[in-house]
This record gives sequence, structure tokens and C-alpha cells, in this order.
Amino acid sequence: MPRKPPEPFVPLAKPVAEVPEGSLAVLKRKARDCHACPLWKPATQTVFGDGPADAEIMLIGEQPGLHEDIEGEPFVGPAGRMLDRALAEAGLDRGTLFLTNTVKHFKYEQRGTAKLHKRANAAEQAACRMWLAAELARVHPKIVIALGAMAAQTLFGNAFRLSRERGEWRVLSEHAAGMATWHPSAILRGRDRKDAMYRQLVEDLRAVKNHRR
Repeated sequence: MPRKPPEPFVPLAKPVAEVPEGSLAVLKRKARDCHACPLWKPATQTVFGDGPADAEIMLIGEQPGLHEDIEGEPFVGPAGRMLDRALAEAGLDRGTLFLTNTVKHFKYEQRGTAKLHKRANAAEQAACRMWLAAELARVHPKIVIALGAMAAQTLFGNAFRLSRERGEWRVLSEHAAGMATWHPSAILRGRDRKDAMYRQLVEDLRAVKNHRR
């Protein structure tokens, strides 16, 4: 009689039919050749997660931007610099965290010579979900932080509303807890709310530091 597969370490809101196996290095190599949705065609490269394989904390963003697409690393553009500043204020060392995105390719709309960010649709998000599930299965984080609505709904379900439930801890499994907060790119677009949103991001990251004690 076949054995029942083990329960995922951190289950996503919608189950993934098949989770790729292997070390982070192996998964990264496999993801380079992913053609599960059309986003690979115009993108420069797959932007896989980065950080220690045994990181206690995983931060999940939404999707790569222009700078990430060029450099092949998550959170290296303006939003990444804001995140670095917020992490420093909260007393968290980026080098100890695993940073990744819900979607691994840059989606954009060409306007002249500019590539303008465009949100990945539901089908594109679903096609990429197996890679996030694989990262969670390999890293086994004790704390998972969703940055932005896309990541939050991937973890907590489509009914989740960031404006109402930001900063609230949730049990993800018997091993892990999760929270959602603002994505730095949303703060950059926040106009008159920018300062308040940034303070809330730092406050939530400080709560992460306190939660791990």
C-alpha cells in the first residue's frame, strides 16, 4: 500500500499538486527552465529566493521588478533598499533571512523604452506556486512574513485583506506562524500615507524579532 505523502511544513492557501524536490541550489537550477506560464518569455531570467537554507524567518514578496530581473536576486531595487532600511531599524539582519517572491518572473508592459510593472494574473500566480511551496518545504521557516496583498492571499486565502488584517499573527502549522505587512513598493507609491505605512512596516518587523525570542 503506497505511503501517504507527508503534510507540507507550511501549507499554502491553495494546495499545490506537485512540489519540486531537491536542495535550494537544485531547485534554483530547475526553476531557471520553468515554462509553466508565459512570463518566462519576455523576462531576462528567473528570480529565485535567496538566503540561508536553515533560515528561521522567510519574507515573501509579490514579484520581481526591473532591477531584480536584471540582477537575478530578490529585493535589490528601490523597494529592496527600503526593506533593508526597515530591517535595520527593526534590528533584523538580512543575511539571516530567506527572501523570495510569490512569482519568480518580472511581468511588465512596454511603454516606449520603459518596462512598467504589471501584476501577475491568477493563472500566472498559480503556475508559480509550486516553487514557493518547494522553498517553504526546503527551508522550514518558523516565521513567514508576507509582504503585500498577493503574498498574503497566497498564504492566508483570497478573503484576506491587508488593510484590515496587517500585523496580525496567524498559525500556519504546528511548526510555524505567519503575518502580513506592507510591501515596500506599496509604500513607495503611498504618497501622503508613505510615512505612516513605513512606520507600520518597521513596527511589524520589530514584532517579528520579538516573536522569535
